[in-house]
Amino acid sequence: MIVLVVLGVLLVLALLTLVHWYLWRRLVRDVSAPGGRWRRTGTVLAFVLPLLSVGALIGGRAFPMAVERWFAWPGYLWLAVLLYLLLGLAVGELVRPLLLRLPSRAAARAGAPAAPAPDVPTAEDPVPDTPATPAAPVTAATSAAPSPERRLFVARAVAIGASGAAAAVVGTGMYGVLRGPRLKQVTVPLAKLPAGADGYRIAVVSDIHLGPILGRAHTQRIVDTINAAKPDLITIVGDLVDGTVPELGRDAEPLAQLRARDGAYFVTGNHEYFSGAAPWVDFVRELGVHPLQNARVELGGFDLAGVNDIAGEREGDGPDFGRALGDRDPARTAVLLSHQPVTIHDAVRHGVDLQLSGHTHGGQLWPGNYVAELANPTVAGLERYGDTQLYVTRGAGAWGPPVRVGAPSDITVVTLASLRA
Repeated sequence: MIVLVVLGVLLVLALLTLVHWYLWRRLVRDVSAPGGRWRRTGTVLAFVLPLLSVGALIGGRAFPMAVERWFAWPGYLWLAVLLYLLLGLAVGELVRPLLLRLPSRAAARAGAPAAPAPDVPTAEDPVPDTPATPAAPVTAATSAAPSPERRLFVARAVAIGASGAAAAVVGTGMYGVLRGPRLKQVTVPLAKLPAGADGYRIAVVSDIHLGPILGRAHTQRIVDTINAAKPDLITIVGDLVDGTVPELGRDAEPLAQLRARDGAYFVTGNHEYFSGAAPWVDFVRELGVHPLQNARVELGGFDLAGVNDIAGEREGDGPDFGRALGDRDPARTAVLLSHQPVTIHDAVRHGVDLQLSGHTHGGQLWPGNYVAELANPTVAGLERYGDTQLYVTRGAGAWGPPVRVGAPSDITVVTLASLRA
């Protein structure tokens, strides 16, 4: 096991080294003169930035939160910029040959001398006895190799284009996260829901990810957005934090302000188990949020159940669907809170009508949604599995880079619709 971990770490380091060497080549070496200021600065950044990213990734296990914050902002942001720089430069590799050739063709059209008109014999001219010598072939202007000046111009154009696009994408995605999640409305028809519960509204929030970047102000924005929606019930579906209660308890305190007729409920996500799930369960209970640890409560029109996250299995605290859903009246509608969408198959077997999940972030950074599809039955939105419906929210925060691209953060108000109404 240790050997595999060491090999995995070495592979990641080798990949990081190769990627940053390529970036240094395209963004520093190819666009600057040896010994110049940018060459020196870019070379230093090529070493420092990946070290900051590694520090951000391991910071939670190696440093106190106050120290981790110094690595988190530049290190995580660089990972997002790195992704879109590579995508931009990949496009640049495709267009680079075209950019190198186009000016030569234009020069050939603009500067080539006009071909002389052919001699047409007249009656007075004698007809030559020997055949005309064929003209020597003209070498196309495009056959000449691009000049060093042209190569430098194209290299700089590609570098500036890729860098500008990456900065714009990451900047826009970061603004979307720091601005706070937007409210999303979804209606879910349920066959067994009584007519009296028609129109019941559940606020679903997941993946808040309080940590070295997102803190108390982020929590307050979420609480204000939920309270303004005036839901009947509030559900927090895991991954509230990336840290311990002593480090982040103050940042989570605004959750005590949540207001709904039937209260607020919480289930654990995988990240709670990285930080110590039991202390967080106790802490949210003190804030007035009710933990559902493989348990259920009977509300006016349906049963609300919650299971622990799969990550708890390593601590003997994993999901127990029998405990949460057994011995209940199957004629009543069952709504299940489960952090990871992959538990949908267990929900189907236990007759759940609606499962509410998070975990995926909707992919968070495009094209990450395609990777998320490989590990999750549903990445975002509402889908049906037999008689069970699954709704997956993209989450209200971000893990790692405080950036979302193609997967905007959301708080969803799920309105239950009765087919009997």
